[in-house]
Formats: sequence, structure tokens, C-alpha cells
Amino acid sequence: MAVPGAAAAHRPGALKQQNKPHKGGRHGGGAQRRAPGRVPAPALSRRRRRDLRRQDRRHQALQLRRRRREAVLAEKRLLGGADGPPHLVAVVPLHEGARGPDALRLLRSDAANLVVSEADGARGFTLLCPRLRQRWRFVLAPTRDFHAVLDLAKVADSLLFVLHPEDGWDSAGENCLSCLFAQGLPSCALAVQGMADLPPKKQTEAKKKLSKAIEKRFPEAKLFPLNTEQESLLLLRHLAAQKQRHLAFRDRRAYLLAHAAEFVPSQESDLVGTLKVSGFIRGQPLNVNSLVHIVGQGDFQMSQVDAPPDPLCLNPRAAKRPERKGQDMEIQDEPGNSAVQMEEDVKVLMKADPSRQELLQSEVVPDPMEGEQTWPTEEELKEAEEAVKERRKTVKVPKGTSKYQAAWIVDDEEDGSEEDEDGDSMEEDDLMEEEAFQDGESSEEEEEPVEDECETMTLPESARDDQYDERVEEDEQVLEKYRQERTDEMFPDEVDTPRDMPARVRFQKYRGLKSFRTSPWDPKENLPRDYARIFQFQDFSRTRKHVFRQLEKEETDGAAVGWYVTLHISSVPVSLMESFRQGKPLVLFSLLPHEQKMSVLHFLVRRHPGNVEPVKAKEELIFHCGFRRFRASALYSQHTSADKHKAERFLRPDAALVVTVYAPITFPPALVLLFKQRSNGMHDLLATGSLLAVDPDRLIIKRLVLSGHPFKIFSKTAVVRYMFFNREDVLWFKPVELRTKWGRRGHIEEPLGTHGHMKCHFDGQLKSQDTVLMNLYKRVFPKWTYDPYVPEPVAWVRNEEPAPVPEVDME
Repeated sequence: MAVPGAAAAHRPGALKQQNKPHKGGRHGGGAQRRAPGRVPAPALSRRRRRDLRRQDRRHQALQLRRRRREAVLAEKRLLGGADGPPHLVAVVPLHEGARGPDALRLLRSDAANLVVSEADGARGFTLLCPRLRQRWRFVLAPTRDFHAVLDLAKVADSLLFVLHPEDGWDSAGENCLSCLFAQGLPSCALAVQGMADLPPKKQTEAKKKLSKAIEKRFPEAKLFPLNTEQESLLLLRHLAAQKQRHLAFRDRRAYLLAHAAEFVPSQESDLVGTLKVSGFIRGQPLNVNSLVHIVGQGDFQMSQVDAPPDPLCLNPRAAKRPERKGQDMEIQDEPGNSAVQMEEDVKVLMKADPSRQELLQSEVVPDPMEGEQTWPTEEELKEAEEAVKERRKTVKVPKGTSKYQAAWIVDDEEDGSEEDEDGDSMEEDDLMEEEAFQDGESSEEEEEPVEDECETMTLPESARDDQYDERVEEDEQVLEKYRQERTDEMFPDEVDTPRDMPARVRFQKYRGLKSFRTSPWDPKENLPRDYARIFQFQDFSRTRKHVFRQLEKEETDGAAVGWYVTLHISSVPVSLMESFRQGKPLVLFSLLPHEQKMSVLHFLVRRHPGNVEPVKAKEELIFHCGFRRFRASALYSQHTSADKHKAERFLRPDAALVVTVYAPITFPPALVLLFKQRSNGMHDLLATGSLLAVDPDRLIIKRLVLSGHPFKIFSKTAVVRYMFFNREDVLWFKPVELRTKWGRRGHIEEPLGTHGHMKCHFDGQLKSQDTVLMNLYKRVFPKWTYDPYVPEPVAWVRNEEPAPVPEVDME
């Protein structure tokens, strides 16, 4: 019974809302929302947790630090020590007034050091210093041959730049520094001579000027005076103690600078034989079964590796020559005595195994019968006839035309298509060959001897006039290139439709694309014959990682780093020995697997700011890629992340471009330098960059733009003229999409008349000043002009300023 005045209790019904209980302490969903994609740390076992205590982590870090320090100290002690190769120092004068031989004379003037001169004293000498337990080899770089300077920088441990006390370096020295920085600069030191010879007032100004110039190029470098023996000793200590910079392209390969060489002609010919090169192994151990690359000459095989006695032994007591105990501390290496001693003490380390030796095959020999088919059977012929009947289309013909005449009309179109396939000589790419042929004819005509030769005073004047006229003709050619480059900048990829031949014949290898970015393009379609000669990796990056991993894991059987060996290199031309006798450096690099094979290389480069001359595609350039030097014709394309890359007609100065050539495979990283040879023999630095990839499937697409002008405009429809000049061309290119410079898109509806007028429909109304464009595309490939031999350049011209860009009149 209810009590009067009391409140009734609320009882929940059957439809009461039931909320989820709170999960305290877990917060799984909130943590996932705060850190999306984060993977939780794996649970550690008790043993692993016990091993990674704080003290253990400190000990582990200490051990790693100690191990790295010991590796650095061991490398420093090995370089120049008794068990390692001599410290190779290349002396590079950067000014015409800098005296390189005087610097070498000061470095060898210390009486406590032992000097071993080479057979040719002008190239350098070896310095043995028992006090510092170091040995150096100083080589004077021939500054008039910058290829030799770059070759020495590829193998040198340190570079010693000799500066002028007032100017520092001149224009040739600036070019040399630009090339060396782009190729990869090893450890370097700066020395100046003749500062004490200046008046006291000028010394302070000269020091300030030098320090200001050095800060730009060498921010952390120290300038060493080199006038006395004490200063030369300080410079030697600095060279021995400074930190060594590593160049990636040579750390994974064995390399050698020739100390001595001997040529043995073969029995078949005196022009080819075996070259015996002696020197110290650097970088990595050398295996006799691997291939070697001689810079500027090509790839070769080794037949044998010998171990003659070390001629530069640091301990004088260990040497067998009694003349080292006398007062005269300088020893001359005579070729006859060294040859006799080598024959007595030479030990054969290893000989090449034909079953394991790398082959010199650089190209695939294509089979002309590969891909050929047998004669088709009767069933296949019937199927082909049925397919032709199904694909046969009706043709609109005038009234009164018989079937026979209609068949002839169709045959004319088919003949035109066949002529399209055979019309390779009409392409724009082949016009460059015709221009080169005409240039060759003009040069032959200019080289004809003058008939009226007489000894008069006016002969030098006329000769100078002829030379001046030749230079004017070269200026006209350069001006024409400037005009073409400026036209390409103002109207990119636009060409005029020819009047003397149908456009469907002239542009038969081009196609239209709905979208350059998304439209498909098969990389194996319509490949040139040169692609049958090259090698391609299924996955180049994976192969590169595998090769480098094998170098780290497996120990190479062969000559260790620091050994003095003699390499027997087979099938070497005698010209190589002649260049070595002239004082040029002989540099060898061992090749990694597959590096002798040809493929398609892509370099990412940027134009050098000191060169403004236009460079067209497919012109022959000189490449310094890592340890290689070669000549090749290059293509230029844009550097994008898409699957298709637009080709460029000129090497642009304002953007990074990709340069594509046929060349031997090189595993990156590798820096690259591009040079162009002038008509007078000089080489100009064009661009610098690095190796991007080795990929024959990279699509380089050349774009071609045809332009027309609206003649009559009716709302979204317009009559366009001047794009084509006959009715058949309009019908041929009818499926290709049109666009305008002001952003309209459209298509061809039908031709009007017989003179190339066409009715077009667009997505908006055109303006009378707008231009109608049609984009056509074609894949292009580089030319096979690879040549490992590079001619000797003319010396750098001192104080030469770059030519100004001429004002081009587009009218």
C-alpha cells in the first residue's frame, strides 16, 4: 500500500539505451587516430631485454666508435707507409707565372730525405722520408693538357695547387678548378711561391686578395708559403696528416698509375703487342681474370701478374743497391739496370685462367634470321583473307566510278603508305647529316692549295685575310645556331608544313596522343637495329646492389693493395707506349662485372654558366664519366618522374636535362663532364652532372607542333587554314585532337575544298588572334658514334673571355 505524499521510484522500461562500458587505460582507437600508420614496436624477449640494458648500449656504441677510429687510423697508416702505396701527390700550377718545377725542387731539397728520380725527371720523383716514415710520389701535371690533369686527379691521393702570389689563378686555372670540382676533388693543399720577393707594402695586399679568392673556392683550406726548406717540411707534414677524401667511383675498383712501362711487339704485327705496366695497386685488390680499362684507350685483358721487388723501399738497409749508402742521396733509375734486376728477382703471382677470365665482348652479335617465320600454311592464308575482308571498308567515290577504278584509288593510298615507310630521308633528324656533309665539302674546298704562290711581302697579309674569312664563316654558322635556338624558345617544337610533299608522308612516323602523360606507349615497339647490339638488365638497381654486396663479402684473390706489381696487358696498340714516353700519365682501372658491355646510359646534367654557345642534339661531345673518357652523340630530354620524357632540340641553360648516349655500362655513383671540341682543337666545358641510370626502355619522345589559323569563326565552329594544303592530309590527321594557344580543345569535323581548309569544332568560341595547334609525337634514339679514343686538345688559352651572345634579329 503506497504511503501518501511519497515520490514514486522510476523504473526503466524495455527500450532503455544501453551504452558501451568505458575501456579504461587502453585507448586503442585514440592512439591510432593520433598516429596513423605507425607500427607498434615488437615485443622483446627477456633475454634480448636483458642484453640491451643502458650500460650495454653504451659499451656497444663505444665499440663501434673504436672500430671506426681504428679503421681510419689503419687507412691513414697504410697510405704512404712501408706496407702501402706511396702517397701520390699531383702538383698543379694554376697560373702561367706559377713555377711548378721550382716547387718540386724545394720539396726534394731536404738532405734527410732520400730522392729517387724516375727515368724521365720532368714527370716527377719519389721522396722517401725515414723521419716521418712516409714516402711520396710527386708528379707534375702538364697544365697545357687538361685531359692529363683530369686523369691524374682520378688516381691522386692529394692535389697540390701552386698559386701566383698576386693573382692566385688565371682564366685557365679557373677552368681547371671547375673541371676538377665537377669530376670529384680529392684531398688538396694550397701553396704559394714568391710572396717574399714582393715589396713589404704589396705583401699585405696580396695576402688579403689571395685569402678573399681562396674563401670562395676553398672555404676551409690553409695557404702554405713555399720558399724555404723549412716551409716545404711543414707542407709535407700537412700532406701526411690531412684527412683523405674518398671518391666513390674509385673506392670499389682497383686502379694504378704506371711507374714504368715496356712494350713487347707480338709475332703477327709490330703495331700491337703486350704492354708490361709496373706500379702500386690502390683501391681494391686486383684479380688477373678481370678486365682493365686504360683511360682514353679502351678495355683490355691481362695475361699475367708479376711481383718484382719494390724499387721504392722505405728502409734503406733493405735495398740491395750499394749506392744508397753513399753521400749522394739521389738515385737515377736506369731502364737497363732495372730490366736486368727485374728479370732476376721477378716472381709470377698469377696467370689468367681462360675458363674464368672475363670476355671482351662489348656488343651482342645480332642474328639476321632471328624473328623470321616459315611459309604460312593454307589455313593461315584463309584466315588472313577472311580478316582482310572483315577489315575492308567502303570508300566514297564520285558517281559513275567503277569497282576497278575504286580499287585503283585504294591502291594509291596503300602505295602512299608504303612510301611513308620508306621515306626516312625526309625526316628532320637526317637533315643534320646533310648539313654535316655540306660542311665537309666546304672544308675540302677551303683546303685546296692556292695556285698563285710566290715569295712576296703581301703573302702573309693574304694568308691572314683567309684565316679571318674562315673565322667569319664560323661566326655565321654559330649565328645560325643562335637563331634556331631563339626560334625554338619563342615557338617551341613548331614546324612549317611542307608545300612540296604531302604532310602524311613527311610526318609518317609521328602519332597523336590523347594525353602525353597518361596515354600508353610500348617501350619495345619499333626499336632500331642498334638495340639488338646492346645489353639490358632485368633490374639494374638490383644487379648493382648484388655486385657491390659481392665485393664486400667475398675476398678477391689477387694482388693486394700496396703491392708493387707488373701487369701483362694483351693486344695493346704501340701508340699507347709512345704517348707514355712523351710524359703523359698512364692510368688503369679494373672493371666490375658487366662494365665492358654496351648499353644506353642516361646522365643528369646542368649547363655550365661559363658556356653560352648553343649545342644542338646529336652533336658529338666528349664525356668524362667516372674513370672513362669517350666521344659520343647525345640526345637531350626533360627530367621528369613520368614514363615519357619530351626530347629537347638544344641543351638548355636554365634547367637540368637528361643526356642519353650509347656507352659501356658503368655502375653509379659516377660524376660526368661534357666537353665540346672547337674547330681550333680546344675543348670547352659544356655541362656537369652525374650518372642517372642505365635503362634502354626510357622513352624519349620528340614532339612536333603543326600550326593553323582560324579563317572563319561560327560560335564553337571555325574554319582553319594553313595547317594542311590538300584534302587527303586533312582526312589522314582527322583523328588527332586539336588545341589552341589560349586553351581551347577540339577536333577536325571535315575538310572543305581541296586546298587544306578544314571545319573544326572546339569546346568554346575562338578568338580571331588565337592559333590552332596539333601535337604529333615520335620516339627518338641516340646515334651509335661511341669512340673510346679522344684526340689531344689544344692547350687552354690564357686570359680568354667567353664570346658574348649576339643579338639575333628574328626578322
